[in-house]
Amino acid sequence: MVSRELRHALKGVEDPVAVIDLEAFDANVTALAQRAQGLPIRVATKSLRTPAAIDRALAHQGYSGVFAYSLPEALALHARGVRDILVGYPTVDRRSLSQMFAEAGATQNITLMIDCPTHLDIIDSARAAAAAGDDAQTVRVCLDIDAAYRLGEGVLGSRIHIGARRSPIRDSASAVDLAEHVIARPGIDLVGLMSYEGQIAGTADAGATARQVMVRAMQRRSIAELRVRRSGIIDAVRALTELEFVNGGGTGSFESSAAEGTLTELAAGSGLFSPGFFDGYTHFHHEPAAYFATPVVRRPGPGWVTVFKGGFIASGVPGADRVPTIAWPQGLDYAGLEGAGEVQTPLTGPGTEDLRIGDLVWFRHAKAGELAEHFNEFLVVSGSQVIDTWSTYRGQGWAL
Repeated sequence: MVSRELRHALKGVEDPVAVIDLEAFDANVTALAQRAQGLPIRVATKSLRTPAAIDRALAHQGYSGVFAYSLPEALALHARGVRDILVGYPTVDRRSLSQMFAEAGATQNITLMIDCPTHLDIIDSARAAAAAGDDAQTVRVCLDIDAAYRLGEGVLGSRIHIGARRSPIRDSASAVDLAEHVIARPGIDLVGLMSYEGQIAGTADAGATARQVMVRAMQRRSIAELRVRRSGIIDAVRALTELEFVNGGGTGSFESSAAEGTLTELAAGSGLFSPGFFDGYTHFHHEPAAYFATPVVRRPGPGWVTVFKGGFIASGVPGADRVPTIAWPQGLDYAGLEGAGEVQTPLTGPGTEDLRIGDLVWFRHAKAGELAEHFNEFLVVSGSQVIDTWSTYRGQGWAL
């Protein structure tokens, strides 16, 4: 439900806009820090894609460093003064690697992700090309450890793989093998481990259906399995070299990740915006903080209105949970044969009765940072007033 104050703040607005409820955002910053049980939170920037929102989270004492999704993004953030940047995914972008070596301080503040020796070869090649005599810079790297759950792995191998398919590194032996490759390379420092348990953090568990019962059972088993496996990997790598950090978790798994006792930091970003997808979790609740609102442009018939745009479908497996949540007014639903459309979105139901042409209908994106891909800025609302605008990556002209 969208508050009266939020709606009042946009009185007179008649074009599609993205909105941040500042009080809700700040409440989520605090709530995540409390859920982290004393572990520092690395801000997952892809879930915000809004520099001012990233800065506001980092200003809180419970947050430290960022978790970027690409090297170009990391470089853009570094140029703005952000430090302690972990790039969450391996890069094969030689141009950006060259830029990293050319930018003062970048190699000291940016850590690259790897999961195979080929990633090291690419980094080494760019490093050698950038070197001037004996002035080659040292590169910081982190090992990505696969945290997915495999049912009956000892017998079935990878045939029942539940979770993100990220890294081939799943056990102590493979982690040690790659760590030894890093240690043997002059000018490359292994500084951290990272693992993301998407089957826990990114999988909604609320509901009484057979599927949701199975999801909760899978998550309990996965938490127990990962605690043992991750601990073994961390101990094995630490026997070879000192680590600065061990990163894991996500908004949906803070409780189990923090309690595991193996991590030195958590990562989160989506919980700060609390998109529609998070309505499906049982063990936490954050305040909806990011919306988009778009005007009614047609009344095609009794019980129907049509709003402009609205088809901001989330990534992932296509389904009803990837469609924007209609936040206000209540009593609206999508047309079965059109859904959320690129240019127009028909809506039906009793909530149409009091809507006039020009009135705004409010939505929440199913995911968090993807909303920022559709708007140049967020209107920032405090109380019943627009007090600021926060430029998105798109508004900055960043195609990252």
